[in-house]
Amino acid sequence: MCVDLKLRFRVLVVLAGLFLLNACSTNFIAESIDYKSAGEKKTPNLSFPPDLVAPTVDKRYTVQEGAATLSEYNSKNSKKPDQPTASSVTPTQAGMKVEKDGSNKRWLVVTKTPDELYPKVKSFWEDTGFLINVDSPNTGILETDWAENRAKIPQDFIRRNLGKVMDSLYSTGERDKFRTRLEKNDKGYTEIYITHRGAEERLVGNDAVTVTSSVWTARPSDPELEAEMISRLMIYLGASKEGSKEAVNDAKGLAVTKVSRITGSGADMALVLNQGFDRSWREIGLALDRSNFTVEDRDRSQGIYFTRFVNSKDFDSEKKPGFFSRLFTTSKADQLKQAKRYRILVKSSDANTTKVTVLDVDGKPEMSNVPPQILSIINNEVTQ
Repeated sequence: MCVDLKLRFRVLVVLAGLFLLNACSTNFIAESIDYKSAGEKKTPNLSFPPDLVAPTVDKRYTVQEGAATLSEYNSKNSKKPDQPTASSVTPTQAGMKVEKDGSNKRWLVVTKTPDELYPKVKSFWEDTGFLINVDSPNTGILETDWAENRAKIPQDFIRRNLGKVMDSLYSTGERDKFRTRLEKNDKGYTEIYITHRGAEERLVGNDAVTVTSSVWTARPSDPELEAEMISRLMIYLGASKEGSKEAVNDAKGLAVTKVSRITGSGADMALVLNQGFDRSWREIGLALDRSNFTVEDRDRSQGIYFTRFVNSKDFDSEKKPGFFSRLFTTSKADQLKQAKRYRILVKSSDANTTKVTVLDVDGKPEMSNVPPQILSIINNEVTQ
């Protein structure tokens, strides 16, 4: 009897421990993406986009015609499939495909014009939970404001019971923003590039124990998050969920090995890429999108990106806050005042060589300390 009581006690202790472990353990929301910009009303997410799948009709309530007996009814009804026919389920949207360069650079190609797609792409980001910070139909550039992925907040025992009463007290300490660029290719199709930029809040103090403040710092771009957004955009544009995932996962990358190097100095400084113009133009655009640049316009025929860039050497790190800290404390107008205009010239020397140089706002060689910074940033992105 004594042994039996001890055994029961041990079982109860184990069960109680499992209950507490389950209550206090991290349990992320099933939906891995749930963005919310500060002060914005929550908008519908894209877990199951509306109107993409026709509802399954229960055959028990189908009105049969011409069947006078039970045997005739069963014979006719047995020929009907239990599942919706292929025509009742939206297939992968024709005219969309995902292309890839290297291991982590993907973009969407759609057989429609940028003018047709731009309003839909804008609606996609708004419905995903973002505010639009840059809205430029003329250049085909959309950029979201910083937003927090609330799905990353663990749903522990306390939070599940408090619900949204104390929602504002919880934060991931991370923010994301996305830039989308729509560009017409030489076939007249639209290439859609989505690039991610991340920031994270870090605690700082006078020593290893005391926390006196926090600062926002950059965190690396997430290619997988970019791929997920491309997949969700495909669904928003009409593709099936399975088809979009398959298109992203099965995209074939270019096999050519890239080699790049920075050469020269002063007015002769350039980034040399051992590849043709088309691929170089695309990669330079992606590098600018992912980095600290504002692309105001571009002219593919001339090989020019018109950009704004903040010279990091214009700021004293001991006296002025970091770039990402200023992003959350200064207005867009103030940020543009701090950024100066430059031209990034992409010019092919031959079929297998392309040279990238930095020009000033008037199209002359830039002689300051900016070209080494810009070319180094681009080179780091291109070689990834």
